[in-house]
Amino acid sequence: MDFLWPAHDVELHGVIGSAIDRCVERRVMAQDHDELVQPFRDHVDGARWFRGEFWGKWLVSAVQAYSYRPTKEYRDKIDRAVEALLSTQAPDGLITTYDPAQQLRYWDVWVRKYVLLGLIAYHDATQNDRALDAACRVLDQLIEEIGKQEVRLPDLGLEVLKGLATNSLLEPVAMLAKRTGEARYRAFAEWVVACWSEPSVFLPRGLRLIEDAIAGVPPARIASPHAYAMMSCYEGLCELYRVTENPQYLEASLRFAEGIRRYELMVNGSGSNWELWDSGSTGQTEPLELPQETCVTVTWMKLCYQLLRLTGDPSWADGLEVSLYNALLGAMVPDGSWWGYFSPLIGYRSPSKAQFSDVNMSCCVASGPRGLLLTPSWAVMSAKSGPVVNLYGSGSATVSKNSGDETVTVIQETEYPLNGSVRLRVLSGERSTTTLRLRIPAWSRATRLFVNGEAVECRSGSYAAISRVWDPTDEVLLELDLRGRAVPAPSGAPSYAVMRGPVLLAMDDRLSHFSDAFVRLATNSEGHVDLVAGEVPEYVQMVFNVPFEVKPTNFFDHKVVSVAMCDFASAGNDWSESNQYRSWFPQPLYKGLTWPDPLTGDSMD
Repeated sequence: MDFLWPAHDVELHGVIGSAIDRCVERRVMAQDHDELVQPFRDHVDGARWFRGEFWGKWLVSAVQAYSYRPTKEYRDKIDRAVEALLSTQAPDGLITTYDPAQQLRYWDVWVRKYVLLGLIAYHDATQNDRALDAACRVLDQLIEEIGKQEVRLPDLGLEVLKGLATNSLLEPVAMLAKRTGEARYRAFAEWVVACWSEPSVFLPRGLRLIEDAIAGVPPARIASPHAYAMMSCYEGLCELYRVTENPQYLEASLRFAEGIRRYELMVNGSGSNWELWDSGSTGQTEPLELPQETCVTVTWMKLCYQLLRLTGDPSWADGLEVSLYNALLGAMVPDGSWWGYFSPLIGYRSPSKAQFSDVNMSCCVASGPRGLLLTPSWAVMSAKSGPVVNLYGSGSATVSKNSGDETVTVIQETEYPLNGSVRLRVLSGERSTTTLRLRIPAWSRATRLFVNGEAVECRSGSYAAISRVWDPTDEVLLELDLRGRAVPAPSGAPSYAVMRGPVLLAMDDRLSHFSDAFVRLATNSEGHVDLVAGEVPEYVQMVFNVPFEVKPTNFFDHKVVSVAMCDFASAGNDWSESNQYRSWFPQPLYKGLTWPDPLTGDSMD
């Protein structure tokens, strides 16, 4: 069913590998799992609370960390966390943080979804059948209770979300159907989807997640515009497609995701304001109150990952890369121990508050690591004929070929994305033809590719396929086009952003200083920006001097000045109101309007 599947024995170095190591050490494996289990013992949730989601989200990230680095220490930790949760399972199979009087209300089904996702992830990584059996008992109890109460998922949950969060239960249901082969789980999943087309207590026309997506309805006008919950439903639809092969399910997921790219996605690879879709693509040049929830960033990346696996279309990997280097890394505090809730394109960074003091957690702090630790799964993947390289960076990955025992290892040597030169070697134990596929990003317009010095044809926005019997001395050299690009505002407003490869550049008030003047971004006729590498302080990853034209006082007074910019993920990483940054530059930009007032959003000198 999948065109591509994850590699194994992945080792990532460089910017991404370092970020993963910090996140695993200081956030994921530093978490006290018993804190997250206690709400299941006490049944403290109700009146719209959702502590129960944290255990499942955290366990998924801990399992991802163990899968990436399968140490005994990590295995012991996830074993203990699962045993602690299973000790709370009732004789009828129920695991929830809700008290009996409020079960099936508010976020209760959402909580059970994350319990199921955690148990399934643990089973997949360890093949522990007890976890899978426990997950089946959780779902069986829920199906039975829904039948007894004669209710439907679209009629359950919070009115403000119109049943969306509850219906995202589809994801683990379809996953259990796939893993167990049980007809009752497939039937329940298809019943849930059928209910989407029927009127509900919240929506007279029903959720219509399939019909409206296929019809090209913008995401903000589908059901309730809660971005995170809506994308979670389409993740479930992708999983159900794997079970049923119903083409309508994949078509709806693709059309919906394309709608996000067209109407909602912002230049740094995320979207939403106040957690809602709001036609953010056209509104992103203005200060937004609470933009780009980290849960939205992560769920968008997970949906892109689903579609990359199902279609083999490299545009979804392009999207993953932009989200990873910008919106996601920008939401993690530098030492990896915490995450931001919202991430503005202009303003300052603020760490998330703990939504519940007893578990010291928030939804975004629990979500962020899942997005970052997804990276080893898509960085290098397998196709039937050999490895598929989606993410460039120093490291290695081993893939299985032809779904058998033959393995192929790809080794990368590069400082990407600091520079665009990537050297690769392919090591295969078998003297048979292997096809190496390399993602040529859509933004890389002047790519060059060589094998042992001989040029190979490649095209932006596609995979370059190199088929040969590989010798350990063979060397592939990929040279990506990292010229600066001026990205015009999608709204048509006179404003530009600057990107270099997948990396968005931003002004930071620790770096960017220029005289009291009007300035315009200097570009050539092709929309490229001449970037010059600058001095890099220890607190940022990269710095480039960006040319701006100073508005002349007379016809002969033309002048160009350089303004230092850093990568978006580093911008504002002092994480204080005093460290301002911005990513969009109106034409012209006036110094006095560079930074917004941190309290009102108004511009200030």
